[in-house]
Parts: sequence; C-alpha cells; structure tokens
Amino acid sequence: MTLPGYTSNLRPASRRAVLGRGLGLLAVAAVAPLAGCSSDPAFYTLAPWPGPAQGGAPAVIEVRTPTVALSLDRDRIVGSDGDYRIKLSSGDAWSESLPTMIAHVLTANLQQRLPGSAVFAQNDSAAGVPLAVVELDVTRFARDGAGRAVLAGSLAVHPVGAPGSSNVLALTLPVQGGGTPGMVAALSGLLGQVADEAAVRLRTLGAGLRALP
Repeated sequence: MTLPGYTSNLRPASRRAVLGRGLGLLAVAAVAPLAGCSSDPAFYTLAPWPGPAQGGAPAVIEVRTPTVALSLDRDRIVGSDGDYRIKLSSGDAWSESLPTMIAHVLTANLQQRLPGSAVFAQNDSAAGVPLAVVELDVTRFARDGAGRAVLAGSLAVHPVGAPGSSNVLALTLPVQGGGTPGMVAALSGLLGQVADEAAVRLRTLGAGLRALP
C-alpha cells in the first residue's frame, strides 16, 4: 500500500530492510539512556576514631539512636551544606541508615575510651540494665562553604530516668584530600571528638554515682 502523494522506488524487500534498520536504531536510542543509568553507587561507611582510654564511667551505658535532621537522613550523601543550599554527592551513598551508623560508630568509640564499662547501642543486645544514657542530635553533618567537615547539634549525657542538660556541638575539621572519601574520614574524626566529650562527662557521672550512699 502506498500513501497518497508518495511514490516509492523501493521494492517490498528493500522497504522491509530499511524499516528493520529504522526500528533497530530506535531500539538502540531507547536502551542507551538506560545503560547510562545502570552504574552502581559507591557506598561509604563511617569508621571508629581512637582516643584516650580511661576507666571510671558507669558500668553499663546505652547509646541512643541519634536524631538526625531530615535533610541529612537520606541514602545519598550530603556533600556540602552552605550558601542556603544542600548539595548531594553524585553517585555516593551511605552503606546503611545514617542514624544507625552514627550510633554504632559512637558506641565503638566509647567502648575503646571506657574500658571496664559495657557500652551498647540502642536496640542491640544489652549487656545489662543501663545506668547512663548518651543522646546525640545532629543538625549538620557535611562540608561547609569553606570546605571543612562540620558536625553541629547537641549532646546529652545523663543517668537513666533523670533529666540531663545538653551541650551544643559546633565541631569542624579540615578535609584532607578531595572528594567524598576525605570528607567521610573527617566526619569520622568529628565523631571521635564527640566521643571524647561524652567520655569525660560519663566519667564525671560515674564518680557521682559511686559517691551515692
């Protein structure tokens, strides 16, 4: 069948060949964008950061799962936070939920800093009834406009069942090297600083508990 006003010099077999090549090109054009989006993201994890170790803290300590700002609690890593904008790292993701990962790293940091105390993360297997609680609230956890790693929020350490005051956190560290790996390493170092402060307060709390009749 020939459309009105259209004259073809191709024989039927030739028209089929051209049509087949055209459909093949359309198929390639449709598959190409999908192939470009199929690459897997690079997964990153925070790591424990060593610090000074000293006993004297309460015997059993629970690290509560931190409260993390919704702008940070996502699969893709927030690469920078400044100039009224949040930028996500392209193709970089956390290996697990950020609040859960921060809790586990902070727990590991305190276990190293407080020998003689049983420290566990909330919802993990407890080593006993906790006497003290560590609570962390995170509002910033990325690179700032100056290129430094920033951890902002608040930290509270208190006996179980008793209210405790919280300290404001505004910590920064230079990022060694570029890209996401350097930033994640610096953020791990900042969690080490949080653990240093929490350990000092836990030892003070432990001394107060021992002084009770």
